[in-house]
Amino acid sequence: MEQVIEQFKERILAAGRDKQALCVRGGGSKDWYGQSPIGEVLDTRAYHGIIAYDPTELVITVRAGTPLAEVEKVLAEQNQIFAFEPPHFGPGATVGGMVACGLAGPRRAAVGSVRDFVLGAVLMDSKGEVLHFGGQVMKNVAGYDVSRLLAGSLGTLGLLLEVSLKVLPKPYAETSLRLQMNEDEAIRRLNEWGGQPLPISASAWCEGALVLRLSGAKAAIAAAQQTIGGEEIDGDNFWLAMREQSNEFFTQSSVLWRLSVPSTAPPIALGQQLIEWGGAQRWLRSDAPAIDIRAAAVKAGGHATLFRGGDKSVGVFQPLAPAVGKIHQNMKNAFDPDGIFNPGRMYAKY
Repeated sequence: MEQVIEQFKERILAAGRDKQALCVRGGGSKDWYGQSPIGEVLDTRAYHGIIAYDPTELVITVRAGTPLAEVEKVLAEQNQIFAFEPPHFGPGATVGGMVACGLAGPRRAAVGSVRDFVLGAVLMDSKGEVLHFGGQVMKNVAGYDVSRLLAGSLGTLGLLLEVSLKVLPKPYAETSLRLQMNEDEAIRRLNEWGGQPLPISASAWCEGALVLRLSGAKAAIAAAQQTIGGEEIDGDNFWLAMREQSNEFFTQSSVLWRLSVPSTAPPIALGQQLIEWGGAQRWLRSDAPAIDIRAAAVKAGGHATLFRGGDKSVGVFQPLAPAVGKIHQNMKNAFDPDGIFNPGRMYAKY
């Protein structure tokens, strides 16, 4: 693997000299996410394998090019999981891509996001230097928790080489419930239940039906069922389809927006919606102008992302406030002053 590291370094230094953009990618399963990739592909998959895994410590350290499915299989053998349920969106998904995109599945509202599980990272910067963050030996730059900042950075800060992640035991028991109710009632009930000690690990409302997943001890699940009611269903395929966005709601439209709003925000009447994460994530199928969708999200106290399809010239991500934009620019300048790593993948300037 040392030879692979040297090859990465040579590619990066050459790109810096030639002012040539590099498209850092693993299996390419999420190439559609964010602004369109540009530059010569720097494929991370040559740097693969599990470096260390101690099930008793609930920590795994993995090279970035390792297939996500391969790592999840190893975890499953120890009855453990990536609790945030990362979507694969294709068989080529890698651990590096999982961290770089920062996407989480149905359980995110109950356990936290990808960045909450990142303990440490190893990064190669634009000078070809290997930097260690988090649980490693190098102090974070300017007070930033860099290892967690890499989650969702879309490879714009450097080449992620290795990552240490916290894992959790698989829930002892799970069941899923379906309840018929309208959107207003679903938002109200989700917030009501969210304030109670109920083992709700996932929620999804769409087209008049709310589906909940309960996870934990059998006694706690049985007690929650008495409180919530509803019809018990076989939820494994349902939640897998939610994670991979392969159900009918997601496949019927080529334009999909993701709205992050307060869980108590009222319905946003701009198109067909699917509500997740206790009301805080609203998936929207709509042909409304981007300016109207973003204005509605801001009015509700949140922001909107053009998640898939549509006209990316409007900007995939919500425009940044000047102060936040300056932080992004400073981080980019610190790690990639030549602007070679996935330029413009998040915002035109970064």
